[in-house]
Amino acid sequence: MSTGHKIRVVLRQATVIASTILPREKSLRLERYLRGREDSRMLRESDIAIVSYGKSGRTWLRVLLSRYYQQHYNLPPGRLLIHDNLRSLNSAVPFIFFTHDNYLEDYAGTQNSKAPYADKPVILLVRHPADTAVSQFFQWKHRMRSRKKFINDYPEGRKDLEPIDFVLDDKAGLPKIIRFMNLWASEFDAIKDIRVVRYETLRQNTADTFGKILRFMNETPSADELAQCVEFASVENMRAMEKGTFFQDVGDRMKPGNVNNPDSYKVRRAKVGGYRDYFTEEQNAEIDRLIATTLSPAFGYSGQSPDPRVL
Repeated sequence: MSTGHKIRVVLRQATVIASTILPREKSLRLERYLRGREDSRMLRESDIAIVSYGKSGRTWLRVLLSRYYQQHYNLPPGRLLIHDNLRSLNSAVPFIFFTHDNYLEDYAGTQNSKAPYADKPVILLVRHPADTAVSQFFQWKHRMRSRKKFINDYPEGRKDLEPIDFVLDDKAGLPKIIRFMNLWASEFDAIKDIRVVRYETLRQNTADTFGKILRFMNETPSADELAQCVEFASVENMRAMEKGTFFQDVGDRMKPGNVNNPDSYKVRRAKVGGYRDYFTEEQNAEIDRLIATTLSPAFGYSGQSPDPRVL
């Protein structure tokens, strides 16, 4: 177990204790502050930050990267890259700070700025916000723990919510995702070295796009390494690994909530544009209007040409 992982375990234990002895709102502020402080430490010590809103494809990218380092440095195949754990096996592996950028502002006081990331190489992984919102709905419904709902202001005790109600909810759905993306778009020029990767581009041409990601990270992958990474991280293989609990030392991160319910898997559908399957024509039109009128054009999701830093 790496030093960073040990610190995170102690932090989680401390916040659990705090939640039992402090009033609800005070325990919320304390937990978010402590999580933000730990995020600040990891960002400071890391070689690169990979930032994404939840359910934007981070697990897939993590598996791709895990397989690359497993091959490149002959590391155990059952070890999933989590921050600095693979570096503890080989010092040539970088310390990669994976974050949903949830808590840093609670510690650093940077609610409207990405200044803490300014001098760090950043990969921002984004996905069509409607697909992200629908994936978040199933994460919330089948996998999200009660404490996580509380500290991130998701609906609590509302299992009867319809997908459209969740997706249009200001605190949990599309508006929240769009605010996250818009703030990052407004800060592109403030980050010294940033590459924005769209999930859809990575899905459409995985080997080429993943190769660009690795080269941004100062790696020199071979064509064979890229091909093996793509095969290893295929949707079918990732589902099989999740069902068989292939990865070690990751808790329930890569386990289905219910092995018989496909909507409870971490790797669910991975379908581009799949959000449309859950809504009526009128609801899809409302979703599309919201994105067209409020999402930054920098990402290219409303027909505009994306920012040159966006793959």
